[in-house]
Amino acid sequence: MKALRFLDENIEKMLCVIALALMSAVIVAQVFCRYVLNSSLSWSEELARYLFIWMIYIGISYGVKLDKHICVDAVYSFAPKSIKRYYAIVGYLLFLLFAVAMVYYGILVVGMQISSGQVSPAMGVPMQYVYAAPVVGFVLTAIRLVQKVIEAIKAPEWE
Repeated sequence: MKALRFLDENIEKMLCVIALALMSAVIVAQVFCRYVLNSSLSWSEELARYLFIWMIYIGISYGVKLDKHICVDAVYSFAPKSIKRYYAIVGYLLFLLFAVAMVYYGILVVGMQISSGQVSPAMGVPMQYVYAAPVVGFVLTAIRLVQKVIEAIKAPEWE
């Protein structure tokens, strides 16, 4: 149970930190090789780009967890306290609908990538791993949105 709680609290943060650290290390290695050794790494920019893509999609879920996603603040700020909870729940549900659609269409795109057998030019990585980033990111986002809806429903008072 403690392991699940730890993952629930930290999974996105850990994945984003790992991706950012790897991306930074790869970019530093590329700069060192290019300017000190006068020889570029052929794969470094591609790997950094793919790590960035993964970090962005995982970061969407982390933003939902922290309740930092975009909303219409002006409407929320001026809404009466009695309807703020419902406004938030509707927002979460609309975002959840979008996340589920992204997962569905993302799976279709990953399936097309698998059938095409396309690989990345520099590293030769099957492109379905790159195109899986939105699927994984929005599955995590959907989980976080369901958690937010449950929290909003259970909350005794709403700000």
